[in-house]
Amino acid sequence: MSTSMKGMKPTTHDNAIQGPLGWGLLVIAAVVLLASLGYAFSQLIASGHTSFNTNSALPWGQPIATYLYFALASSGLGLIASLPLVFGFKQFYPVAKRCIFLAFIVLISGMSVLALELGNVFRMLWAIPLNLQVQSAMFWMGVFYALDLLFLLWKFSKLQGGEWDSKTAKQVGIASFIGVLLASGNLALIFGMMSMRPFWFDALLPIYFYFTGVTSGVAALVFFTYLAHGFQRDRMPPALQTLLTGALPKLFAALIGGTLLFITVRAITGLYSNNPEINLVWTDYLFASPLYNAALLLGLLLPFLVMLSTSLRNRVGVQLLVSCLVFLGLFAERFYFVVGGQVVPLFKGTWMPNLISYSPSATEWSLTLIGWSLCFVLYLLGEKFLNLGDMPRQMAEVSARAPAAGAPAGTA
Repeated sequence: MSTSMKGMKPTTHDNAIQGPLGWGLLVIAAVVLLASLGYAFSQLIASGHTSFNTNSALPWGQPIATYLYFALASSGLGLIASLPLVFGFKQFYPVAKRCIFLAFIVLISGMSVLALELGNVFRMLWAIPLNLQVQSAMFWMGVFYALDLLFLLWKFSKLQGGEWDSKTAKQVGIASFIGVLLASGNLALIFGMMSMRPFWFDALLPIYFYFTGVTSGVAALVFFTYLAHGFQRDRMPPALQTLLTGALPKLFAALIGGTLLFITVRAITGLYSNNPEINLVWTDYLFASPLYNAALLLGLLLPFLVMLSTSLRNRVGVQLLVSCLVFLGLFAERFYFVVGGQVVPLFKGTWMPNLISYSPSATEWSLTLIGWSLCFVLYLLGEKFLNLGDMPRQMAEVSARAPAAGAPAGTA
């Protein structure tokens, strides 16, 4: 492959979203977005933050968990895109452009949820940059995620112009990779540096966020890639078929297993901790919740066991089911992570007779719907007008001469 592919025309492939299916899904997603936006605005204007079930004792609820989920999924997608664009794993070229676009719109969706949760949305536009609270981790979260967005947009524009591995594209890719690490690592430290919240207090939390972020990123990538091709692998270009029957499902299985390992280690440490503010969160809140247990068993353990099977993990239906289960399992994990760190009353600890109870209000659910529906609307528009299935032409031509090499028979 040549060292620079600047100026090459994009390769196009059969994309189901560019037909009637895309318009139908776009209408549905737009209706959900407008309805959830209308309800959220009506509640926020009439009642403000009292429409949330949060309070001074438990200030962060489902909207923050939703933002955390989207932000880390975006970081995971950005890290996946770095495999071909920074580290030279060229078999991942068929998903690089879609990864970058998804990382951008997922982060935009998460920031939209966070903006609606803050209360006065426009105040942050002048308060954050002018106050310059450089000792605050939240200040740097805003800086790093702004840079992350900028580099994602810049990198996407390079690929849109046909620059896959030019010198400038490589430099932008490296800058974006560093920006992703700084943004998600700093987000982890917002939780991990809080010694007054023992459940969160962990210097290794950035590693946990990186790993689980890539896991949720792969789940999103698998689902949206199949959606773009009408859930039919035979409509995909050969290089993408090869990736979906080779390296990607193996990577997905390893990531799910690693995520389970991280959660298991945190749970064992918490259960055997002599700090009751950690121990009780695991025993009386997390493992006492049927939903949390279901998220672990059905959202992570079952997908991992299924993906261990060579005969199953390359099947279209299995990959789609696993991606959806991991979607839901990790979303639940983010919710219980955020809320679990606050159920022990701050500065009162276990002297209080009960943990703080919390369940999301209808307004908080509407913010979550806004995030998901906005993401779908932006994604569908991207598939329609930006040809997210682009890859270097030479790669497409080589793979076309050996269709779906390595794909097991009967998996399509």
